[in-house]
Amino acid sequence: MPYPSPPPYPPGEAPARAFDDAELVWTDDERRRIDAFREEYATADGAVMKALWLAQEKFGWLAPEVMRLVAASLDMPYSKVYGVATFYTQYFKEKKGTHVLDVCTCFSCQVCGGYDILNYLEAQLGIRAGETTADGLFTLQAVECLGACGSAPMLQVSNSQYVHNLTPARCDGLLAGLRAGAAAPFESVTLPQDEADLGGNRRSDAEAVTAYGPAPVAQSLGEPTAH
Repeated sequence: MPYPSPPPYPPGEAPARAFDDAELVWTDDERRRIDAFREEYATADGAVMKALWLAQEKFGWLAPEVMRLVAASLDMPYSKVYGVATFYTQYFKEKKGTHVLDVCTCFSCQVCGGYDILNYLEAQLGIRAGETTADGLFTLQAVECLGACGSAPMLQVSNSQYVHNLTPARCDGLLAGLRAGAAAPFESVTLPQDEADLGGNRRSDAEAVTAYGPAPVAQSLGEPTAH
């Protein structure tokens, strides 16, 4: 049975749309996945986070009409879907580049060069934090702690792979790889004693390996400089 269409906006309150009605449909496989999400929870609205993630994978970002589609698909109020989507920064409420580079500038990364890396990427991409390159390939963002303080400075690529122990050279390699269509590898970070005594003690699906080392010292602790 098809899901109902999202209800209309009140007169005069509809925001500019990024997707038309013909685009706002699920495939049969996506419908089955949403049904499976619903069955995992006591009530349908428990599946909202998974449904929003599926929508973001499909549409690239969560425009208001996409959130309304999710609300209709889960038979829940739009206001609740909006509240969840706007609470978590991993849900994109505006269109982003193909690759979103989240550079950690929280305290540990800050003192190890987080702003130095952010400044360097701004210069290489010709944009400021919060902006997207003209070709739509990269969005650059400064973010709070990503939980990888021991391998600072670091960044995350599009809510997925972490890139650790960043240097300008590592940034150059990352940008070149992404421009060539190569995803950043899943990188396992090992403790020195694990590497020496336990043969790495890393996950079997790791595509690359790095280790904790002496922490670098930041050149700048302040906000990014103008370019």
